[in-house]
Amino acid sequence: MNVTKTLDPVFEEMSAATDRTVWEGMPELSAREKVLLCVVADVCQQTLGLPFEAHVAMARECGVSADDLRELLRFISYDSGYPAALSAMARLADLEPEPAGPGHAVNADGADSPIPAPTRQAVRNLDPAFAGFMDLQSRMRAGMERLSGRERAFATMLVDVLYQTLEESFQVHVARALRAGATPEEVRAVVRFSAQFGMTKAWRGLRALNALFTDTGAVFA
Repeated sequence: MNVTKTLDPVFEEMSAATDRTVWEGMPELSAREKVLLCVVADVCQQTLGLPFEAHVAMARECGVSADDLRELLRFISYDSGYPAALSAMARLADLEPEPAGPGHAVNADGADSPIPAPTRQAVRNLDPAFAGFMDLQSRMRAGMERLSGRERAFATMLVDVLYQTLEESFQVHVARALRAGATPEEVRAVVRFSAQFGMTKAWRGLRALNALFTDTGAVFA
């Protein structure tokens, strides 16, 4: 994301070296996955000016459509927060003014949920009304098809690292990535990739991930 030429030459050099590390030195993640993660970071950190504009342009170059990005924003909205996703949706409309294509069916009035049963029960034991809200949010996203299961899992993992929610939700999202076929090293690469958005947060994320992988009693529900 070398967009700093007219700002500061020293910062440009630092940024270019960082880009080489994360874009060329992390073969575990595809270019599409990396650009999707960059957009997730923009939403979480509300960096919707020059960084977001650059990432939307990069997405276009990687074959990621505006509708793919809209689905990404819809998908992460209940983890990032609806206001944060709304701000990004409005900015995307400025950059990609074509009307949105057909989306997925929103099953807001159903009663089911794709969340694994042990997780649903644990949340219900915590607070039944909150569990109902979580069921609604997950159910409304169940019909999304533009993002793969692996991409969805990686996106929510990144939200956890950036928001430092590294306990129950992080375990659930890591488990989702593994169920989607990601290897432990690919999961680890997602956390390493997050270092460009905050190295100390990535540091804590790697500690949490290592604890999950070394805890033989961890339940990946």
